[in-house]
Amino acid sequence: MAADPRGVLTGQHYLDGNHAACEGALAAGCRFAAGYPITPSTEVVERIAQRFPTMGGVFIQMEDEIAASITLQGGVWAGKKALTVTSGPGFSLMMEHVGLAAITECPCVFVNVQRGGPSTGLPTLPGQADMMQARWGSHGDYEIIALCPQSPQECFDFAIKAFNLAETWRVPVMLMMDECVGHMTERVVIPNAEDIEVVERNFTKKKPGEYKPFDAGDGWVPEMAKAGDGYNLFVTGLTHDERGYPVMNHHAQEKLVHRLVDKIRKNADKICEWEEDGIEGAEVVVMSYGITSRVAQRGVEIAREQGIKVGTMRLIVAWPFPEKRVKQIAPTIKSFVMPELNYGQMVFELERCVAGMTRTVLVPHGGGEVHDPQVIANAIIEAARGKN
Repeated sequence: MAADPRGVLTGQHYLDGNHAACEGALAAGCRFAAGYPITPSTEVVERIAQRFPTMGGVFIQMEDEIAASITLQGGVWAGKKALTVTSGPGFSLMMEHVGLAAITECPCVFVNVQRGGPSTGLPTLPGQADMMQARWGSHGDYEIIALCPQSPQECFDFAIKAFNLAETWRVPVMLMMDECVGHMTERVVIPNAEDIEVVERNFTKKKPGEYKPFDAGDGWVPEMAKAGDGYNLFVTGLTHDERGYPVMNHHAQEKLVHRLVDKIRKNADKICEWEEDGIEGAEVVVMSYGITSRVAQRGVEIAREQGIKVGTMRLIVAWPFPEKRVKQIAPTIKSFVMPELNYGQMVFELERCVAGMTRTVLVPHGGGEVHDPQVIANAIIEAARGKN
């Protein structure tokens, strides 16, 4: 499973975010991908189709997104790190298999280059309206991890991070890009392979007959085995015991789903990641993610020029949400301001965590283009003056 350094790009390159995500996946050791073309994510799989065969990998273009999202899981159980790539409508089609990946603890990566919706919407223009779907799109109780890059460099870096998190927690991980980040071209610095931290799969050392594929022991995450290596693997979307065998009662449900949920919730402090600046002494804190973080930074600068004490909190990991840090900040400020390329999604999680300790101000935008920084600045100034 170790990433073969031969063929991995190193040094400085000018890449768009979509191509950088492909290179990050390769650097992480991904060698299997299944996908179906959909704007604005197609460049990811176009590059995958070119690059994977040169490095011993396989890309399969499936007949649709449903097929891609199940084929990817077959690749994982065969022993490979695997991903699929899509955008809004395709992401919707994949939701059943997100739930399957969750209940079977299949470590895999879903790359979603978001666009304006709903439905076919704006195929070539940006949006951020898939954030709640990433967390809650499939049915039942489960947890995922979602990352939000704001640059091509972070598309590379966060692709590696996504695979590392998937392997560490045996969970589906979402790389929530957007059209702007996917299509912008910037310098991307790729380290030498030996300088990239890569988490390898925790394959069992137990003998066939002793190994149970869903037995976490005293921990949170079971060891894995490869199909075809002599192990008896029963992988089902039904509620199952440690062997993977279906067990239809509430005791089995409680034991299984409780662990699936708690392995992320109880370890949120290890998973949550964000950047913050100027929080101490701030009147207002701007929370943002993805491309909107870059636009919001100019709004923050304008507000600071007006004498407003404003801090920033950028979500790197959006799910799980940094609830603990929000609850620390909330009593110390007048307001959180949250710009989003949607009409309100992550702001609802922010409001839940704030729980009335301060105000939250949404700066919405339907997508198609990014915010005007002055609009964000105006919201910050009004929040500081108590006018929202």
